[in-house]
Amino acid sequence: MNVVAINGSPRKGGNTEIMLGKVLETLEKKGVETKLIQIGGTNIHGCRGCWACKKLQNRKCAFTDDILNDILEDVYTADAIVLGTPSYFSAMTPEMKAFIDRAGVIALGNGKLLKHKIGAAIIAQRRGGGSAIQASIHHMFLMSEMIIPGSTYWNLGFGRDKGEVLSDEEAMQNMENLGENIYWLLDKMRK
Repeated sequence: MNVVAINGSPRKGGNTEIMLGKVLETLEKKGVETKLIQIGGTNIHGCRGCWACKKLQNRKCAFTDDILNDILEDVYTADAIVLGTPSYFSAMTPEMKAFIDRAGVIALGNGKLLKHKIGAAIIAQRRGGGSAIQASIHHMFLMSEMIIPGSTYWNLGFGRDKGEVLSDEEAMQNMENLGENIYWLLDKMRK
């Protein structure tokens, strides 16, 4: 079993990464192989709608000028994918939006590569916007025929400054519970 987490925050070591880390730590304690991939702050760009990925059938984007093709195989071979982003004006970061649009289109065009994988979204926010972002990411998961685990509450954490989310005890407990629920699903799916 392996889980890939994608950090859409350009702020390394920030609240989004802390929350992702808590989920991954919970999974690692249960023997799951994990990997954190940083896309926030990179030059990843949006989908250009060319559908060359569908014509080529090579599980890659035709454009090779950013990080995407370097990480796609990790994503498509993972059993579960956790996407994390901060709320920027009540929306996900542009890096995360570029990732879900392109990875989603490539997956659909290459035989539904995300079908039956587990997908979870977590959002770090100062005040709001997280529910709308979570719904947007869930739309991509559902269109890809992925399975979305629940947790004790929405997968949101509050904090602006680096590390401030650690004071949101409910969020951190929720991240641990999300990790446990992802593990439970992984275990059920392999039986």
